[in-house]
Amino acid sequence: MGSKQSGCSTRDQKEEGYFVYDSGSEKDIWILTADGKPFVGDVWPGPCVFPDFTQSSARSWWANLVKDFIANGVDGIWNDMNEPAVFKVYGMLMARSTYEGMKLANGQKRPFVLARAGFVGSQRYAATWTGDNISTWEHLHMSISMVVQLGLSGQPFSGPDIGGFAGNATPKLFGRWMGLGAMFPFCRGHSETDTIDHEPWSFGEECEEVCRLALRRRYRLLSHLYTLFYMAHTRGIPVATPTFFAGKAKGFLFEDDGDGYEYTRGNYLLTTYIAEQQSSMVTVKVSKPKDLGRGQIVVYMCNYCLAKIDAWGTDGEILQIPMPSESEVSDLVLASEKKFRIRLDHIQSKGRFLPSETLISLVLITESAKRIPDVDNVSGHKGTELSRTPVELKSGDWALKVVPWIGGRVISMEHLPSGTQWLHSRVDVNGYEEYSGMEDRSAGCSEEYSVVERDLEPAGEVESLQLEGDIGGGLILERQIYIPKENTKVLRIDSGIVARNVGAGSGGFSRLVCLRVHPMFNLQHPTESYVSFTAIDGSKNEVWPESGEQVFEGDLLPNGEWSLVNKSLGLALVNRFNVTQVHKCVIHWGTDTVSLELWSEERPVSKETPLKISHEYERSSRSTLLADINATDVVKRSAAQGPFFTEQIHNDPIHLIHTNKLS
Repeated sequence: MGSKQSGCSTRDQKEEGYFVYDSGSEKDIWILTADGKPFVGDVWPGPCVFPDFTQSSARSWWANLVKDFIANGVDGIWNDMNEPAVFKVYGMLMARSTYEGMKLANGQKRPFVLARAGFVGSQRYAATWTGDNISTWEHLHMSISMVVQLGLSGQPFSGPDIGGFAGNATPKLFGRWMGLGAMFPFCRGHSETDTIDHEPWSFGEECEEVCRLALRRRYRLLSHLYTLFYMAHTRGIPVATPTFFAGKAKGFLFEDDGDGYEYTRGNYLLTTYIAEQQSSMVTVKVSKPKDLGRGQIVVYMCNYCLAKIDAWGTDGEILQIPMPSESEVSDLVLASEKKFRIRLDHIQSKGRFLPSETLISLVLITESAKRIPDVDNVSGHKGTELSRTPVELKSGDWALKVVPWIGGRVISMEHLPSGTQWLHSRVDVNGYEEYSGMEDRSAGCSEEYSVVERDLEPAGEVESLQLEGDIGGGLILERQIYIPKENTKVLRIDSGIVARNVGAGSGGFSRLVCLRVHPMFNLQHPTESYVSFTAIDGSKNEVWPESGEQVFEGDLLPNGEWSLVNKSLGLALVNRFNVTQVHKCVIHWGTDTVSLELWSEERPVSKETPLKISHEYERSSRSTLLADINATDVVKRSAAQGPFFTEQIHNDPIHLIHTNKLS
């Protein structure tokens, strides 16, 4: 079930004397550089070259290598890291060549190929897993939509690394993910090296029992899953479907007896059924059973061990079955457990049901297991100590509270002279957060952070705090929060995504990451609050809540500073940042809140090329902000320039300054 990746690749090591490299060089099948030499890239084994699968000769060469490999007793092949540049045609053609090689080895057995990369048509040759995910609740949730969307896009055979590939799962996270993942078309656990063990029995008895129930459930429904795959094969219907596919249980049940191609010659059982529940009664009708004649119909419930309900009839007859209560189900389970185990052994050994009966499964889940306990500390890598009391940072004009154990988030940011609480936060969400990806709540906002260093004032108050959090894949999100001694009116935060232990399989570079600074601020007077800044192109902007979400890039990016202004109180929170580190600024208005986000560029990082954003906050009066504007008039722009813009003309002795107001 679980596996650890210690280094594998589907590329060919550049090493004279290695027969794969020598034969590929002899046949001239490598991808070449502009000067006609084989392209060489660093992967897990070291310097590697890459077959050009767009050539039929290269595909044939690879297929014959696979054929010989299968002769060693291999049942399936995993094409990992099969995307030298992009996740598209290269991966699809490699999967095709691998599939064809397995067919050459045994034309009577269905090949199993698993590929990370693919393109339109890949579903004909390989299953897909969703790549290097992370052990977080956010990635568990994302795995559902990814599997469903892959199915709607034509790839029905997919699934994530259950429990997460990078990082350390908690017992509760792993148990929940296994309960869900057992219903995915592709079900597998997999984690990288240097993480804690991710086998079901590694998280305690309670989690192990939950995982056992989940896997038993999958095996009980295996015939149904095979049926869904047959429908995907013949009709293109996804195996995992969104809820709008749902209706009453009506369709077909296909059963075959192995992993060959006998189903293409009609060697399968076919049952047509309709099942519908109304109140506490389920009505079932079975018709058109192939090669069964006028056999008996037996109805089972899917619970802990398939308790049988005594409802019998002939083909085509309508059966009405009262659904038992929970206590009656328990009695049925106890009475039928021994008989069921004998029957299950028969089903699994033969791959089909007794010839005189048709089985219809009515899903009534009554499984129960002990509750998985909450575990606060999951030791992995260094196993550093984490505080469960918010760390208070207080110096000069500012007092902050930080919770290292949930994303290192800042939950309180109080300006002491004015008594203003700027952040909108709970312990577990909002406040000042940082993400490592372009999607909301990506890695970084919920992981446990270590307190690396604290600096104290003589009075014992913390004036500097350094945190770091493991965001998976050998990446660390670092953050230093401090009040500089030379200017205690300012709160500074320096953040960065750095590569600590990125594998050689990617040439020392990480996955794509984007450092996102995401603070959520309170609006004491929402209708009187706005964001003000001067853009790089010199235009002056006011952004009001009515404008919704606004994105500023390029020359429209704030020129190193923007301010959240409370017009009613005549004060503002100024946020200054290093404009060379910020690729995009995003303003998102909520109900009595606003988020002022700073985004870095999106790219891989290495040890030498981290992503960093340095910025600071200072409370200022509105009069100070407007001192250099001296606005005298407002003239509305034409409707052609958009309904949310006004032009403000200022008296300036040298040139006119334009202010864009978004409202």
